Amino acid sequence: MDLSNLNKEQREAVITTKGPLLILAGAGSGKTKTLTSRIAYLLEEEKVSPYEILAITFTNKAAGEMKERIIDLVGFAGEKIWAGTFHSMCLRILRMEIEEIGYKPNFVIYDETDQQSLLKQILKEQNLDEKSFPPRLVANTISNFKNELLDPKGAKRYINGDFIMEKNVELYEIYQEKLKQNNAVDFDDIIMLTVQLFKANSEILSKYQNRFRYIFVDEYQDTNHAQYTLIKLLAAKHRNICVVGDDDQSIYRWRGADIQNILNFEKDYPDAKIVKLEQNYRSTQAILDAAYSVIKFNSERKDKRLWTDKKGGELIDYFTALDEEEEAFFVSREIKKRVVSGENTFADFAVLCRTTAQFRVIEENFIKNGIKYQIFGGMKFYSRKEIKDVLAYLKAIANPDDRISLARAISTPKRGIGEASWNKVNQYADENNIPITLALLDAAAASVGAKAGKAMVEFAEKMVEFQALSAEIPLHLLLETVLEQSGYMQMLNEEKDVEAMSKKENLEEFFSIVTAFDRDHEPSAENLSHFLAEVALYTDLDNLNDKENTVTIMTMHGAKGLEFPIVFIVGMEENIFPHARSIASMAESEMEEERRLCYVALTRAKEKVILSRSLAHMLYGRTNRNMPSRFLGEIPANLLNDLSYRKKQNSFSTSNGLSHKPIQPQNMDKAEKFNIGDKVAHNKWGIGVVVGIKGAGDDLEYKVAFPEQGIKTLIAKYAPIKRA
Repeated sequence: MDLSNLNKEQREAVITTKGPLLILAGAGSGKTKTLTSRIAYLLEEEKVSPYEILAITFTNKAAGEMKERIIDLVGFAGEKIWAGTFHSMCLRILRMEIEEIGYKPNFVIYDETDQQSLLKQILKEQNLDEKSFPPRLVANTISNFKNELLDPKGAKRYINGDFIMEKNVELYEIYQEKLKQNNAVDFDDIIMLTVQLFKANSEILSKYQNRFRYIFVDEYQDTNHAQYTLIKLLAAKHRNICVVGDDDQSIYRWRGADIQNILNFEKDYPDAKIVKLEQNYRSTQAILDAAYSVIKFNSERKDKRLWTDKKGGELIDYFTALDEEEEAFFVSREIKKRVVSGENTFADFAVLCRTTAQFRVIEENFIKNGIKYQIFGGMKFYSRKEIKDVLAYLKAIANPDDRISLARAISTPKRGIGEASWNKVNQYADENNIPITLALLDAAAASVGAKAGKAMVEFAEKMVEFQALSAEIPLHLLLETVLEQSGYMQMLNEEKDVEAMSKKENLEEFFSIVTAFDRDHEPSAENLSHFLAEVALYTDLDNLNDKENTVTIMTMHGAKGLEFPIVFIVGMEENIFPHARSIASMAESEMEEERRLCYVALTRAKEKVILSRSLAHMLYGRTNRNMPSRFLGEIPANLLNDLSYRKKQNSFSTSNGLSHKPIQPQNMDKAEKFNIGDKVAHNKWGIGVVVGIKGAGDDLEYKVAFPEQGIKTLIAKYAPIKRA
């Protein structure tokens, strides 16, 4: 096999085929190329069967790209390896083996909305107030337990006399019982139940240990305790485990990722070989130097320094705006200037934010200035009400025990079935230990009123018909039948408003997805479950369209694994980035995670990084004056180029037609002083009244009430106001 296209370290990783291997792959160092070449080497040179290779990634998109590259290298054999996410791999195992732990193979996966519905139902049954036990917080607590592989019994040791924790554990126990009753699992169960299965049945574990003699795990720094345990179990027999990752890019601590998994790899495998990939093929040296100057302040890391053949590169631009609106205008101006000149297209740019709350002002400015964009991190397609409605029907068809989906389907459209009637049927099913569908068909015996009972029987009969059809007709025809015969399309047709039109368009898009699935799958009840599993494991990034000519707006967390020619990082201020929560925690581990996030954001750029901050920033309805981000101070001055027109008045231009006027600073010695009650004129917001004064000198602030804008806090030193 020709390895001449690999560098020395990459080749070393590829030909190391036996035993534990840790590949420390810095950002943009060709880790996917190395990983796929190593798999191809095993197939071509070591004659390993593709059925014995398991490759795990964190997104479906990454798994698909990996498989395509392997097929390009070795042909059809690449089709036969298992390549997917942790959840997709575990789901395949559970579909075949879950009966061993008391579930049926046609189980459904509950998403966040389904979880909330089930928890609300439980809270009501337990007479607990949702304000005291918010379902979202209870769900997070349960998720944390599962990520640590703690079942309700194991979670009890964390009560320690805490009443709230005691109730959370009780709710967890009831929640798990209800899930099993509904033949449902949640997202965290998929891995936890697989681990439980392996620990409970040594024969099944041995089967998969022998099946996967060679295991690859990408993004190992992002694994949580459950994922770590799963891999350790699978690799225990043959120990041919290759993990690829970068501790400097471990940014998911808030969802359970444990950086110690990669830092302690040699402790788990004392005979492990370590290969560092430090040659970067993405960014300029200036960008890499800036990123290293930030990350080197972290103590929990394995030392490595990225370098590139691309010497030099443009300096890191840095801009200080008066407020977040001017900051957004600056981003628009820079993008449009480069696009109008022909240097770049919109697709070359990404705007990275610490939080989704920063999206609004950027989006508004882009709309105003005709800049095409796409946002990642907003409402996902599968989270829309109409999509969740039809998915509820499909879930209930695939799994008639799923009471949460049945409850949603039976109430949409409205059929005159109230909550009391639904509860009676549920109670009847529990008392007689019969499936909920049979209870619906026997609604009269459940003491349900005549009108509601008739509607229940009609609904149940339709669902039984749909279940029979699911094994006989393609999924798109089943969906069409369900929408028509359930009355759902009639409900939308009767609404006759813009929102209903939008819902229909989304359903048409869903039809396209279902039709595409049908091209590769024959009609069967099993394939309906397979489709629902694909949908449940779908992530927003799987839909990232890098072919569209649009600017990408996303969070720094969402940008991991991506690259763009030019990257804007906005909100470089204390309390925004690093986040106020991390500062308030006083924990060094929290600040190190923020610093890693900065490293990730910087290394998304191939050619250019542009940083910006505001002197006054309104976020979550409050205006604050934040200090510059500490990360700015960690980048050497010789790598920064200050674009602030306050220092370089001549460099500011509005010749590209953007709808904004520059705000010029006032000289404090000559600036007019105002008192409470004075009327002032602002060149953007019009006439206002001074309603508050705070501070003195450079820190003097005016609170001014404007008729349309509300109360604004203006820094006197820079405020573009004069007496009206």
